[in-house]
Amino acid sequence: MSPIYLKPVRYYFSSDKDLFNAIKNIFGFYPGNIFLYKLAFHHKSAGVETVTGMKINNERLEFLGDAILDAITADYLFKTFPLKDEGFLTEMRSKLVNRIQLNKLAQKMGLDTLVQLDSGLSNQYKSFQGDALEALIGALYLDKGYKFTNNIVLERIIKHYFNINEVVNQELNFKSKMIEWAQRQKKQIVFNVVDEIGSGYKKQYIIEIEIDNLPLSRGQDYSIKGAEQLAAEKAWTKLNEEAQK
Repeated sequence: MSPIYLKPVRYYFSSDKDLFNAIKNIFGFYPGNIFLYKLAFHHKSAGVETVTGMKINNERLEFLGDAILDAITADYLFKTFPLKDEGFLTEMRSKLVNRIQLNKLAQKMGLDTLVQLDSGLSNQYKSFQGDALEALIGALYLDKGYKFTNNIVLERIIKHYFNINEVVNQELNFKSKMIEWAQRQKKQIVFNVVDEIGSGYKKQYIIEIEIDNLPLSRGQDYSIKGAEQLAAEKAWTKLNEEAQK
C-alpha cells in the first residue's frame, strides 16, 4: 500500500483523529504536520493562542495558498489550451477560482463544517469558507511540497468538481449583463464602493449595486472589479429568481 494511505504513528495518540480522518476522506491522504491543517481552519475571529500569548490564525496560510492555487490553475490552463491567448486564460482562471466559486467548492467538500469561527460573526465574514480552502492548500504545500499539492489540486479539486468544456461556455461578465438589463428596462444602475476592509494585500472592497437608487446586492473582493462582478452575479441571480415566481 502506498505511504499516502498509511496512518502516521502520531494518529493513534492524537486528539485530532477527526481532523486526520476528514483530510483523508476529502483528499485521500493523512496529514504529516497536523498543526498546519488545524491552523488552516482557524479563522481570525477564533485564533489560536501561542505560549507567548500571541494569537495566530489562517490568514498567512491563506495568502500562501492563494498564490499556490493561482500557479497550479494557470499551469493547468496553459497546458490544456495551448492555442488560446492570455485574455482567455485569465478569464478561465477567474471562472475556476473566483471568490464565489471557492466558497461553493469549500461547501461541496465539507470544509465549512471544519472552520473554527466566532459564530456571532459568520454573517460578517462571507468568504470564510473559500479563505479556509486557500489556507488548506497553503498547509498542504508546506506539509507535502509543490508536486504533491499540484496533483491533489488537479485531481481532487479541479478535475473532480469542474467539467472544463462547460466552464469554457459559462458566462462570467455579470456586470455587463446587469448593465444591458438596466438599459433595456430603462433603469439607472450604479456600482458604489460603500466600504473598504483591511489594508495592504488583505484590503477588500465592498460594492453595492443600486437600481433606481434602491440597493439590490453587495459583493466583496480584493479588487473593485472582482467585487463588482460578485455583486452583479448576486443581482443577476436575484432578478432571475424573482422573474420565475
